[in-house]
Formats: sequence, structure tokens, C-alpha cells
Amino acid sequence: MTGPEFVLTLDCGWSTGIVAAVSGFLAERGCDIEDIKEYGDRRGGHFYMRLHFEAKPGETAEALAEDFAAVAEPFGMTWTLRPAGEKTKVLLMVSKFGHCLNDLLFRARIGELPVEIVAVVSNHEDHRGLVEWHGIPYHHIPVTKENKPEAEAELLSVVDRYGAELVVLARYMQVLSDALATRMAGRVINIHHSFLPSFKGAKPYHQAWERGVKTVGATAHYVNAELDEGPIIAQQVIDVDHTHSPEDLVAVGRDAECKALSNAVRWHCEGRVVLNGNRTVVLR
Repeated sequence: MTGPEFVLTLDCGWSTGIVAAVSGFLAERGCDIEDIKEYGDRRGGHFYMRLHFEAKPGETAEALAEDFAAVAEPFGMTWTLRPAGEKTKVLLMVSKFGHCLNDLLFRARIGELPVEIVAVVSNHEDHRGLVEWHGIPYHHIPVTKENKPEAEAELLSVVDRYGAELVVLARYMQVLSDALATRMAGRVINIHHSFLPSFKGAKPYHQAWERGVKTVGATAHYVNAELDEGPIIAQQVIDVDHTHSPEDLVAVGRDAECKALSNAVRWHCEGRVVLNGNRTVVLR
């Protein structure tokens, strides 16, 4: 008989014996490690690890977590333990550009992403038909300068109603307030249609064209209180040249946006991303 599989992700200060303590604990519980990724940051004095392992039949995440706490405490570990393959409840947000939305809906539908898309929120009605065809609730929340606090309160109500663990801004073209970004730190991923830190803000492809770039890119990052400054998770680039107009750059950049965003969502939901200040460590 095969047992249940789990993913353990942890980070802590650099110290001797971390790997031995963790692997020893799993060996004592009769667990088999299937995959392990680790990174020791000597410059920052920090250690990161992700383990995918199979436990004995009948083992539960609750029992493992209760006992692992005694291992984690002496090292001051920050850690999570989840069943492998468990789907993360995700809420998508979109404005008028639908390519990233459509890509995530398709990847989720065919099982490529370990997510359950629980709802879609938009400040426009454009994509209601597509979303509802997928059998997913669609919430239209218009946003203006005058009603932004009320709109964000309604958004948080939707997040709570569906138990969303992650919010993905799939070309949602409204800036979240500092208060909302701070409240949901580490739980909101945005796709910016530029290879950050270049060309922040509005119309980055037009900014790139003005500079005569030879590549265009996209950046998926966590949202924080600073516009387009959050910790970067994934990036993609595509070669271009002097013949491309700003409109051409917009068109070719769509593929980079979709790929960077889907990678970021996958890695986050698989427990591969660890925040380290304004940087991330991606254990893949």
C-alpha cells in the first residue's frame, strides 16, 4: 500500500544540523522523501528547504505537524505542511484584457495548475460569459476614485465568502490601496507587462518602444504597498527588434505575460516560493 504524500516547506536562520533533524524526523516516522530542494544563503545567513515525501498509510497532516513542531522550534523555523496536490483556492481579478484570465482558466480546467478557481472579480462586465461558461461565479465590482474604499470592502467580502487563499491580478488595471496590499501581503500575485524593475507604471510597452528595446518581458510578483515593487516570483522575455511598433510589442508580450503568471501561480501553490524581505527564493 502507498501512503499519503505531503509537502513541507521551511526556512530559518543558517545553522548546523537542519537537514539531519528534518530527514531524521521523517525517517523515524517511516516516511520516504521523493524530492528535496534546499538553498543555503550564506550571504544572508538563512536556509530554505522544500520536501515532497510519502508517509505511512493512515498518517495525517495534523499528526505530522503536531510532532514536527518540536523539531522546528529549536531552529526557529517558519514552515508549512500540506497534502501534496492539494488545490489552492484562488480568486482571479481582471479588467478588459482577457488573455491571462483565459490562460489560467484553461490551465486550471485541464489540471495543469493545482488550483480551484473559486470566483472572478472584475471592474468590467466584458468577461462574464467566458467565466460563467467555466461554471465559475463572476462578480462585477466597479471602481472609481469616489467609491474605492467601498469597492475594496466588497472585494474582501468576496475573498472571505469563498475562502480564497490566493488572489491573482490577471491584468487587473486598478491599483490596490496600501491598506489592502498590506493586509493581504504574500497572498496577492500581480502580472506586470514589463521586465521589472524597468518600465513601471502605465503603458510599459510604449515606454519600451521609446527606448528601442530588443526584448520585451513580463514579471509576476507579490503585491505590496509600493507600485510594481513587490517581490519578484517569475519573469519571461521575448526577443523583438526595431521593426516592432508599440502595438506589436503589446501583441507579442501577451505570451510572456501568460507564461510568467502561470509559473508564479503554480510555484506558489506548490509551496515552492519563500519570501525573504523584498526578494523570493523559488525552490524548484
